[in-house]
Amino acid sequence: MMKNRPASALIRTLRITTTGAFLLSLAACGSMNPHNVDVQLEKSAPEVKITSYTKALSDIGNMSVIYDTGAVKLQSTDITDKTGAAMTTGGEIQRNITEIMKSTLNAIGGNIIFIEYDPSFIQNQMVTGYSQFKNKVIPDVVITGGITEFDRGLETRGTGTDASISAKVKGAPTWFPSDEFGGSMGNTAKEGKARITLDFNMKDFQTLAGIAKMTTTNSMVVHKAVKEKEVGLTLFGPTFGLKGSIKKVQGRHEAVRLLVQVSMIQLIGKYLAMPYWRVLGEDAKPDPVVMNAIALTYGNMSAEDRISSVQQWLFIHGNDLDINGELDQATRAAIKKFDPSVPVDSLTSIPLELFQRIYISMPFDTQAMVRRNKLNQILNAKADAEAAAAEQTAATAPQEQYQPAAQQQAAPAAAPQQAAPAPAPQQAAAPQKAPAPAPKAKKPVRRATGMGFGRMLNEDEW
Repeated sequence: MMKNRPASALIRTLRITTTGAFLLSLAACGSMNPHNVDVQLEKSAPEVKITSYTKALSDIGNMSVIYDTGAVKLQSTDITDKTGAAMTTGGEIQRNITEIMKSTLNAIGGNIIFIEYDPSFIQNQMVTGYSQFKNKVIPDVVITGGITEFDRGLETRGTGTDASISAKVKGAPTWFPSDEFGGSMGNTAKEGKARITLDFNMKDFQTLAGIAKMTTTNSMVVHKAVKEKEVGLTLFGPTFGLKGSIKKVQGRHEAVRLLVQVSMIQLIGKYLAMPYWRVLGEDAKPDPVVMNAIALTYGNMSAEDRISSVQQWLFIHGNDLDINGELDQATRAAIKKFDPSVPVDSLTSIPLELFQRIYISMPFDTQAMVRRNKLNQILNAKADAEAAAAEQTAATAPQEQYQPAAQQQAAPAAAPQQAAPAPAPQQAAAPQKAPAPAPKAKKPVRRATGMGFGRMLNEDEW
């Protein structure tokens, strides 16, 4: 037995030497040398910022043209953080989001004209003589607002799982550091929520009075989460393991941009009484403010104007109709095509429910834009023809003017020293008959436009 001990010691020495040589050879490799540690950065090219509402903004611009709202000149004041959280949180949200407002309003296009609010720039340009204020476009409405809420830590939730197992091995060599082997696993997660809210209001530029119900308040919940996983294996003393962690934070700044975009879609859609909810997705519901505005306009229109408006909207739907304000056969057929359940044969007027449905369902694609341009040409030509006919009627009307008998020229005076004969008793000059009035020009067809749906109309516009 004494002879075997030197052999065991020799074997142990050889194993230790071999292991050390192997580790040194790995360390000698360039990839394993700690002094040569390196990391590769991922490279990315610049790209256009596209959000889930980028197309919706363009669709609102197209809708303003197809619904023939007329040009609307918008101006926005400085939009800033009203909560003060931008400073206390180290810029977790923006302090000033005016530039986001500018790019959002200017991206709509169509009949929406954005006018920048920058008094210092205008003043400097006037001082240098480059520009004069008299040439500037005056806004119709002004948009005010800001970030009104930023609530952090609304909810913080954490979960975790730990599991381990170990066992002893009998007969393990005595030179092993331990006779145990085992494994362990860990899985932890933590999630937090915050909420951001933006408020916007619309004011009349001339009076600076707020426009009733032209306001939006939208909130968005943003999330952040941390997750860690680890797996360990113990073999007779040494422990080997893998560990990974990840942290994700939903962009607060991007959330603010989304809130600005959806708020402008809502605010402009309300003001122009357009069905803006159609560009926000299938789950969006009709806005009561817009529906009430359509009903109010319907109530202030004559039966002829209602039919004329529906004819124009059906034209946008793809029906070639004569805009005459009458429920003719072609108009009834177009209504039947729109909704087969409508009893067009017994229809004598346009009910409110049908009026609203035809209005809010008008398409706003490229083909609808072509139909709108064609309709505008027809309406303009019709208006010019009616104006020319009215002028011709006025020119051919009798020019004789009516004069009352009391204003007729008196008889010439008698010769001097000769008394004028007294008039016969109860004799009066026969009154001249007044000329017949000129025929009344036919009332021009009222152009169906959204110009009154979102604002108060004067008597001429009604």
